[in-house]
Order: sequence, then structure tokens, then C-alpha cells
Amino acid sequence: MRKLPPLGSLRAFEAAARRMSFREAANELGVTPTAISHQIRMIEVICGQPLFRRRPRPLVLTGAGERLFPIIRNGFDAFATAIAAASANVGQRPLRVTSPNAFASRWLVPHLPQWREQHPDIPLEIIGTDLVLDLGAGSADVAIRYARRMPSNLVAQELFRDTFFPVCSPQLLAKGARRIERAADLLHYPLIHFDWMNRDREAPTWSRWLAMARSINPDIPDTNKAWDLSFREELHAVDAVAAGQGIAICSDVVVSHELKGGALVKAHGLSLPGYGFYLVYIPDHPQQSNIEAFSAWMRSMV
Repeated sequence: MRKLPPLGSLRAFEAAARRMSFREAANELGVTPTAISHQIRMIEVICGQPLFRRRPRPLVLTGAGERLFPIIRNGFDAFATAIAAASANVGQRPLRVTSPNAFASRWLVPHLPQWREQHPDIPLEIIGTDLVLDLGAGSADVAIRYARRMPSNLVAQELFRDTFFPVCSPQLLAKGARRIERAADLLHYPLIHFDWMNRDREAPTWSRWLAMARSINPDIPDTNKAWDLSFREELHAVDAVAAGQGIAICSDVVVSHELKGGALVKAHGLSLPGYGFYLVYIPDHPQQSNIEAFSAWMRSMV
């Protein structure tokens, strides 16, 4: 008989080691951080040594934890793949695609009629969320990840990259008191900001855009103009821009549908580099052929 810790303890350890956070592991598994700590303590008692160095922060794996983690992670990945492959209806169920909320709403959903026209035999289930779902645990079949660099530990393909520039509604410009001819003219309009939850210091924000504009034209006033509108969610910021409430720095991919249809226009040509959109999935996925079809279709849409 195999002598193994409880499955719940192994899941807690794998999630905490992958995320390097008891709190984030607890959110993923739907328990409390204290429960995660207790489950990991159980494995440490069995192993006779600690698996994490908890103090001082940040959380890090010990040597024993580093040796154990890839084995446990690969084991869960193998379980998920085997169970998916054994499902009798794997060929009929939808291809589950997870992507960031803004991309799902503004790019993916408007393009779905073309997908259905080209692939009527492959239904999709779209999971719009800004959380990073665990593909190895079977939370989705394929993910569109938005990042500076290609994700590791999974099969990954770069689909495209975006660029950020100021956009606004044509109605805002039509009723504006001042035409936008120079970067400084944007300061006469409401500026809309949204939060970058990843805390990237190089995120394409108004602060970075204005700093770049001043490097080209030092005459732009060094204003302390506060954001006229600020949103936590990118989607809400885009909605406010489309409603003519101000100007925001937006991704040309996320608002491509509105730009093409004329609902939004570029307010100024100066741009900032964005991120990559990556299609990722686990190796040897049972829906490999459908994933490849989806990947090829997405690239053809750009």
C-alpha cells in the first residue's frame, strides 16, 4: 500500500508553491489561508522537515520543497490530462477558452460570428476573467494570457502584441472647446484612468505617455492635473470613453472593433508599447486539434 499524504494536503502544497502565496492558494481552492497552512504542516510532519521558509517574507521553498514541487505539479497535470482523455464526450464538449475580461468583451465576442461560420462543428465556452485559471487542474482547455513575456511551464504561442494610444469618442472632439493638434491640447479634456493590477512600472499609463510627450516637446506644461475619472476595471474605462466622458490610453487590440466602426478615434498619434497576447495550454491536450484550429483562426483575425 502506498503511504501518501491526504490529497487535500498535496493540492494545498502545489497551489501555494506555484503561487508563492498562502493567501492566493486559499483563494484558488476556496479555503482560508490558515487551512492552507495546516494542510502543508501535515505534509511537513510526514516529511520530517519544512517545505517553506515562512519568515522573513517573501515566502520561499526550502530545498526539500523545491525537490517535491515539480513532482506534485506534474502529477496533478497528468491526472487532469488522463481524466480529460478518458471522458466519453470529450469530442463533443465545447472548447473552454479563458481570457482577460476586457479582451473577451471587446475583441473575442465581436469576432465569434466569424468563428462559428468557419468552424460550426467546434462550440466554444468563453470564460472572461482577470484571474489566472489553472489549466493543469482542468479549469479551462486553453487560455489567452496577457503578459510582457511568454508564459513558462505550458505550451505557449504568441498571437499578437498591442500598442496603447489616446482614444476618445468623435462626439467629444466635436463639442470640445479646443482642437487637438498637439499633445498639450489633451490636457484641456477629461483624462480617464484605469488601474493596472499587475503593478507593472512600465504600464502604459497617462503618466508614462505625458513623460514621453514631454521628451519630444518640453513645452508641455508639467501639470499636476488629477484624473477626472478613475476606474478599477479596464472595461468600465472603455465604456466611459465610448460615452464621450473623456480620453483614455487604450489598447489598439481591445478597442479595435470600436476603432474600425468609428465609435472611437485616435486622439493623438503618440503611442506606448503594450504586451503580448499568448495562447497557452497543457501538453498533449485531448482537444489538441481544436486548439490548433482556434489558434490559427485568432491569428487570421488580426
